Amino acid sequence: MSILMVAGIEGARNCADVVAQHLGMDVEVADGRKAALAILRQREFLAVVVDETIAECDPVAADSIWERAGLAIPVQINFALAGSARLIREIRAALRRREREQTLARQAAVAAIESELKSTVAGLLLQSELALSSSDAGSPVAERLRMVADLAGNLRTKLSAPAANRDPTM
Repeated sequence: MSILMVAGIEGARNCADVVAQHLGMDVEVADGRKAALAILRQREFLAVVVDETIAECDPVAADSIWERAGLAIPVQINFALAGSARLIREIRAALRRREREQTLARQAAVAAIESELKSTVAGLLLQSELALSSSDAGSPVAERLRMVADLAGNLRTKLSAPAANRDPTM
């Protein structure tokens, strides 16, 4: 992925080159709102950096850039006051925040799915054991119910094990 810098200042291209070198990403420069929106229509970016003076002078333009940027990480910085070193730190910090947020979201999704699975398996186990207790022990249906109960019990055991110890083929 790459980064879009929206800055109308002289030297923006040099700053973009320094950022690209330090972060190992392509950095494209747009000199204003119209150019930024045109570029954002053509491709997606990991991050969009907007000069604070553009955002303050034309907040509607900044809002349209942020809206068009979609899932890109928004970074707003004053190019007149901050050098490329600070810009690099700001972008790295934003990337780390996004990574942490994504990790937390993944963990929450895994926990929710795990909880749902455990609940379903517990229900299967309970219902199959109840059906077994009320059916003829020698019948073919009872044998299948025992198999379902065993499978549900095995799945329950695997789901109860810590994630690091689980069989990846499960």
